[in-house]
Amino acid sequence: MSRRYNFCAGPAALPEEVLLQARDELLDWQDAGLSIMEMSHRSKEIVAIAEQAESDLRELLDIGNHYKVIFTQGGASTQFAAVPLNLTGNTRAVDYVNTGQWSKKAIAEAKRYADVNIAASSEDTNFSTIPARDSWQINNDAAYLHYTPNETIGGVEFNWLPQTKAPLVVDMSSTILSRPINVDDYGVIYAGAQKNIGPAGLTLVIVREDLLEQSRDELPTMLNWKTLADNDSMYNTPPTYSLYLAGLVFQWLKQQGGLTAMAQINERKAQKLYGYIDDSTFYANPVETVSRSWMNVPFTIETPDSAELEKTFVAEADKAGLLNLKGHRSVGGMRASIYNAVPEAAVDTLIDFMQDFASRHAG
Repeated sequence: MSRRYNFCAGPAALPEEVLLQARDELLDWQDAGLSIMEMSHRSKEIVAIAEQAESDLRELLDIGNHYKVIFTQGGASTQFAAVPLNLTGNTRAVDYVNTGQWSKKAIAEAKRYADVNIAASSEDTNFSTIPARDSWQINNDAAYLHYTPNETIGGVEFNWLPQTKAPLVVDMSSTILSRPINVDDYGVIYAGAQKNIGPAGLTLVIVREDLLEQSRDELPTMLNWKTLADNDSMYNTPPTYSLYLAGLVFQWLKQQGGLTAMAQINERKAQKLYGYIDDSTFYANPVETVSRSWMNVPFTIETPDSAELEKTFVAEADKAGLLNLKGHRSVGGMRASIYNAVPEAAVDTLIDFMQDFASRHAG
């Protein structure tokens, strides 16, 4: 059976070239006589893989030497606790921006450890916008300002950088590596791997070195960024196979032309899909145009029997080889996640299916 197009929000599609290489190296990695999964994390092979992955990531994102790169476990959700515990040793005051479900989870966790000020929120628009800049109530003396540049569930994305004297801390799980960024704009960048980096099980943290000295005394060792950085992400056994696969993805991205090339492809994919939705009277996207995500595109059917039709759409799409288009349970409708590894041909095929479905079910 041929591979189908996967629009899952995460764990998400991986580049086919990466999967083929992993398949070929699964039992015997480079004539070592065993699999990567069977190697000690202290072995020269795994250490070399980790060092190469970090080097490639630094090149892709142009990460300066004044930042530490950490590969760890627990997903971005574990970092919801790690962030305040690592950064509020001097002040418990922190700023958070609420733009959707992942922001809300980060806020709820931070409230257990810090004095959270909601600097801005778009909850009053059902998270269909980014809060207007003039509505923000920022505390420049806060330990940090946390926001989520892209909300995977709602499909809402920042197209501008917040300005504050406090370090910016960002959950970049669903946009990292989709385009160039200026790492120096941020104090901390963290991301779960399972969207644009690699398989689930790995978490990336990029932290400015001066912020490694801001932690709380009660910070658990395994959440301590300084401990992890000082031990080159090897304080305990890291998710070695996920790290290996992430390294292959970094190499694949370099082969594609790096993040500038990926940005051009990703913008084109998003414009195609949004363009079709906007030109249609059958489908709609609920997000303010200037706040739309490149990576996660929610859409609904605009008919009196939309609830039933959306179930039919998802079922028929699945049979047509277009997988995981059901919207998140908290939002409904459909959602196409079009990360780096989702080819442009997948978006073209989805649009063709949407056209055919609309022609069969419209009024």
